Amino acid sequence: MTMKDEFLADQQQISVSPVNDKAGLKAFVEIAYDLNASDPAWVPPLRAEVYEMFNPAKNPFYGHATVQPMIATRGGKTVGRISAHIDHLALTQPVEQGMGPGTGNFGMFEAADEDVARALLAAAEQWLRDQGMTRALGPLSLSIWDEPGLLTFGHDRPPIIMMGHHNAAYQGWIERAGYTPAKKLLSYELPIVEGFSPLIQRIVAAGRKNERIRLRKVDKSRFDEDAATILAILNDAWGENWGFVPITDAEVAYIGKKLRPLVREDLIMIAEYDGRPVAFLMTLPDINTVIAPLKGSLFPFGWAKLLWWLRTCRSPSVRVPLMGVVKDLQNTRMAAQLAFMLIETIRVEAVKHYGTVRGEIGWVLEDNQGMNAIADAIESKINREYLIYEKSL
Repeated sequence: MTMKDEFLADQQQISVSPVNDKAGLKAFVEIAYDLNASDPAWVPPLRAEVYEMFNPAKNPFYGHATVQPMIATRGGKTVGRISAHIDHLALTQPVEQGMGPGTGNFGMFEAADEDVARALLAAAEQWLRDQGMTRALGPLSLSIWDEPGLLTFGHDRPPIIMMGHHNAAYQGWIERAGYTPAKKLLSYELPIVEGFSPLIQRIVAAGRKNERIRLRKVDKSRFDEDAATILAILNDAWGENWGFVPITDAEVAYIGKKLRPLVREDLIMIAEYDGRPVAFLMTLPDINTVIAPLKGSLFPFGWAKLLWWLRTCRSPSVRVPLMGVVKDLQNTRMAAQLAFMLIETIRVEAVKHYGTVRGEIGWVLEDNQGMNAIADAIESKINREYLIYEKSL
């Protein structure tokens, strides 16, 4: 081997290093914009949001998690990134629910090619082993409540608010690195202008005649109280679901503060039965349509565009990220009736006040029979699929 050959080989060597300073974090953030610049369906997140995600002083996820972001370099150039992290609340969950002792996670995965992908995954796995973990589960970026899973179907369209989008090649790279699917997550879409079938309308009409049932909008003047009510229903309703990790009070306050500008009182509703809150449905307007052209920055004119949209909030698309019915009513006719009542009431409000023409529901676990049945009943179609992978360490 000549000296020139040795130099070229060295230039191709991939190095993965932990991010522990501002320069490293900047490289970690920017590589996503570099690698996805040519993908017309990728929606660049606001850089400030990504930096805040990795700020322990601001992100309450760090209150119960250990996080190590990493970057890959080759020939002095950043070529990928990954986060290895351990959610200590997830370690306390039952193994049969997907998390449990020994389960660490990876996320924020971006790679220039398969060699980089293998190096990043290997580095994340070693970090997890060093922390005593015996299984890697991911991608989760960062929490199960943020953007879980790798997009494996639906790459042809931009994602709606708080949904992930990934290079289609990543699936093969991850699977060839020894990962197997642990769970599939589904997203449904449906046109909402025309309303639902006569059967659904009869179910809703019967519920509205029931004096024991009351639907109410959230009240932004006491939003913290309503957020706590929703959290209580959510933790009860989802407590036995695969992948469940309790949401802490600090996270509720943080999420509430961040989402508050997006909250429209008539798009988030709570159902009460005999005065007891028993169900809720959260719907969010799709801010991605405004964020996409900003290329990750609010300057110089992004602030004005965003503020104008938040004030007028015309949103052709909305997403239902969360919905829940308390455990003691699940698998009953009442649960389905409450769900249809919430969906129909919010559908009417979205069409009337925000110019909405389509909705998305998701993500939904592939084996959540109740939610999948509701999605089928309102004639929605699967438009995106995500896979969460696992590997023994």
